[in-house]
Amino acid sequence: MLKRRTVLTSAALAAVPALQMALPVTVFAQSRKDSMVLGMTLEPTGLDPTAAAAASIGEVTLYSIYETLTKINADGSVTPLLAESWDISPDLKTYTFKLRKGVKFQNGEPFNAQTVKFSFDRAGGEKSTNKDKRTFANIGVQVIDDYTVVMLNREIDPDFPFLLGQPTAIIVEPKSADTNAAKPVGTGPYKLDVYNKGASLVLSKWDGYRNPSFAKLNKITFRFISDPAAQAASLLAGDVDAFPRAATRIVAQFKNNPQFQVILAGSRAKTILAINNAKKPLDDVRVRRAILAAIDRKAIIEGAADGFGTPIGSHYVPGAAGYVDTTGVNPFDVEKAKKLLAEAGVKLPLELTMTLPPPPYARQGGEMVVAQLAKIGIVVKVQNVEWAQWLSGTYGNKNYDLSIISHVEPFDLGNYAKADYYWGYQSKEFSALFDKIKNTGNAVERNKLLGEAQKMLANDAANGFLFQPQFPTIAKKNVKGLWKELPIFANDLAALSW
Repeated sequence: MLKRRTVLTSAALAAVPALQMALPVTVFAQSRKDSMVLGMTLEPTGLDPTAAAAASIGEVTLYSIYETLTKINADGSVTPLLAESWDISPDLKTYTFKLRKGVKFQNGEPFNAQTVKFSFDRAGGEKSTNKDKRTFANIGVQVIDDYTVVMLNREIDPDFPFLLGQPTAIIVEPKSADTNAAKPVGTGPYKLDVYNKGASLVLSKWDGYRNPSFAKLNKITFRFISDPAAQAASLLAGDVDAFPRAATRIVAQFKNNPQFQVILAGSRAKTILAINNAKKPLDDVRVRRAILAAIDRKAIIEGAADGFGTPIGSHYVPGAAGYVDTTGVNPFDVEKAKKLLAEAGVKLPLELTMTLPPPPYARQGGEMVVAQLAKIGIVVKVQNVEWAQWLSGTYGNKNYDLSIISHVEPFDLGNYAKADYYWGYQSKEFSALFDKIKNTGNAVERNKLLGEAQKMLANDAANGFLFQPQFPTIAKKNVKGLWKELPIFANDLAALSW
């Protein structure tokens, strides 16, 4: 018999981070009360978060165009969205969802249990490019009636309701699923209006949404601005009203300006020096440990994040369940780094390439890492690439030696159990440990195993674990509804107002 967990129905709807191009000043001034311009550092590579890994896709589309069964709130709590409630079996593997009635997709098709089954079967299917394909492949979906679905999870996952509120778990309409990247169709309160690639994206309020008064603004315009100086200029000029996840470098000039508000949000993100474990000599753990020993995390935090970060020693952050401090496993020690390279028989200078995406933390951090590795005889050539190039070349084709990137998903330790993941880390021991974690229901035992996993990644120097970042949001003083914390990368567009 299922153990009932009653969840109160909530009409909460979240939204995406901003991208955009400013409207002409005269036009915007006329519509100030029912529209808003948001800034965004990275432009999404498409508008289907089930098709690619970029977090920027979900920032624009999650809870605005697309919806999920559950909604993740700013404080990390999970409430119903397309599901009205759910029951969980005593073994924590069977979930029964009662679905919301009267919901339609933006193309007029109905939302029901069949669309839920289609969405999850598609996400875990053979042709799926969903970055959480492994999660969905372990789920069996049974349709009980039009508004009841049962999900059988092969693994025990206490975070399952949370995972179902992430961008990769959006519910898609079967007829439009294959074209969502360019022509998104969801059940959310906003629809795509205009997309000027490379510049801006405009969402307009969908008048067919089940709750017409839910979204407070009629139009949201996103401007894509990666350069920190340009971000600051756009805010000061009034071209952008709010800039979630703005560059840390510009925070100081807004902190004491009474016309703006600055929100420093905590996150579960991990900024890492990604190391291609599959390439020689980086396949030698001694070389990877040497790289880590040459890096001064505190200096990196100052140089890459202007002090807005906390050092980490593994792919896990303070505040997360089961966290253990592993920063002492590979401490900053230049002489030790030199000895490790000598032990590995590395001929110096060792020449490596570092591929850097556009975010300021990556470009600024890259300068710091180059200087620090030079002290142990590693000469790093920097290649600055655009976001789409990073996703296709670095992440997709694994064509890199080193890179700096923030992994923003809260529960992504499982990536180290993926043999084909872009950093090429392969460990049967870690994969076995992670399987054990996924099948342990007892919280105390699970947290102990999570600690072991963190230590294993640190000892293997699977990547250069740098810091847990803080992400600043800079906005005009009278902007309301901004998230104070970032359990996931999303902006609750429906909650925004003046």
